[in-house]
Amino acid sequence: ILNLKAEDTGKYQCKVKKLPSVKTYRVHLTVLEKPMKTKCHIEGSQEIGSDLTLKCKSQEGSSIIVYSWKKITGSQELPATALPIENTGDLFVKNASQTYSGTYSCLAYNKVGRDECSVILTITPPIDRAGTIAGAVIGTLLALSLMAFFIFCCYKKRRATKYEKEVHHDIREDVPPPKSRASTAHSYIGSNRSSLGSMSPSNMDGFTKTQYNKVPSEERTPSQNQYFDPPKVAAPNLSRMGAIPVMIPAQSKDGSIV
Repeated sequence: ILNLKAEDTGKYQCKVKKLPSVKTYRVHLTVLEKPMKTKCHIEGSQEIGSDLTLKCKSQEGSSIIVYSWKKITGSQELPATALPIENTGDLFVKNASQTYSGTYSCLAYNKVGRDECSVILTITPPIDRAGTIAGAVIGTLLALSLMAFFIFCCYKKRRATKYEKEVHHDIREDVPPPKSRASTAHSYIGSNRSSLGSMSPSNMDGFTKTQYNKVPSEERTPSQNQYFDPPKVAAPNLSRMGAIPVMIPAQSKDGSIV
């Protein structure tokens, strides 16, 4: 059999013919395989005072595989509380201390070969669980506070937006403002302008005659003979007031146009 494998394990039979009889011979073949793919790991908490287990297991290999643990750093002696579990590859360590820290090696072997693996054990002081719990509680409260503040800001912003929309769509009928003096004066000037523009020299004949009918001097009283000069307004002021210059023909004392 070339390149012998574990699958070749089994019973084999050989027949020998010798006249007048036939003889048969049987043989059992057991193929042994050394341990291979051995892996180590730690189960349990690596804190002071805790219990843990160093585990060692070969993925391949013929039975029976024997496992042996040893410490290869520091004192190179197994802890006093370490207890090997037979034929399983486990090393149980109780009440661990910092002196147990180091590198441990596991040797797996059988009749035809061996294999090994190693693992590092680091024992640390216990974690302050009270501080961890307090930190978790404070963090939760802060998260809830931030969430509540965010919800409040969203609600306030939404309410302000709703109020602005209501004010924007609210239609109110306001009282019209009173007319200003400037508009009144402008309308007055416009009416005077229209009246002056409607006057023509022919229309002004009767108007001027009516205004300047001669009264006999003997019938006039002293108060009637007194003459008052009307107030004069400068031409620029008249232009600003909207007045339009009009040519009025000269008249004699008797009212006739010259």
